[in-house]
Amino acid sequence: MRIQSPANPKVKALAALKERREREKTGLFLVEGRREVERALRAGLHLETLLLGPKATLEDQALAGQAPILELSQEAMERVSVRENPPPVIGVFHLPHKTLKEVQLPRNPLVLVLLGLEKPGNLGAILRSADGAGADLVLVAEGVDLYSPQVIRNSTGVVFSLPVFPVAEAEVALFLEAQGLFLVAATPKGERIYWEEDYRRGAAFLLGAEDEGLPPAWLRRTHARVRIPMRGVADSLNVSVSAALLLYEALRQRGG
Repeated sequence: MRIQSPANPKVKALAALKERREREKTGLFLVEGRREVERALRAGLHLETLLLGPKATLEDQALAGQAPILELSQEAMERVSVRENPPPVIGVFHLPHKTLKEVQLPRNPLVLVLLGLEKPGNLGAILRSADGAGADLVLVAEGVDLYSPQVIRNSTGVVFSLPVFPVAEAEVALFLEAQGLFLVAATPKGERIYWEEDYRRGAAFLLGAEDEGLPPAWLRRTHARVRIPMRGVADSLNVSVSAALLLYEALRQRGG
């Protein structure tokens, strides 16, 4: 099937998936780009439709497998995409349904807990760091939607290969308590510099919203509060940088 007009009702419905409310309503979300689509497919996600632009190749077309293909004009692809220059291939996937009951952590796991992040770019960058440092689990509570097109793009699609779960805040508390992990909060008022703490045991790093950090109730739950030294006039780092420092220090201590 081919569609030329960006005003076509089907194109409008696809473009609406850029909004969280529509994704939750339909159970569908967009994955833009060949690399990202390939990673979603390798992770076993269900492809509902493959959208191909005018510059799509036969290799792009082969990604569809048994799923239907919808060919769109460049103007229609631009309406569906969040990018200024849309890729020639966009996958429409079914939202995965995962629960923490599926999680089986290894001995001395490395866990990352993100509470109330608001910027998709930060979440995507953090997921890349978690992937690179070998985190065993990432929990995303409240805040930005894990399956927004911006998060998928900024994570380069590792959101699909990582053990990452969108969860409610109350569920996080129960899970961490049940696992018996050493809970570490990153805060400017931390008692110790982050490299002075021992992360070789089963540990979970907790990071809060970009502007306010972790709420006091969560700070009280933690066993250690660490800080990142700041020598200049800035009083904090971007949350994605903070996450990377913590994760890679844990990797260093564990002989990574």
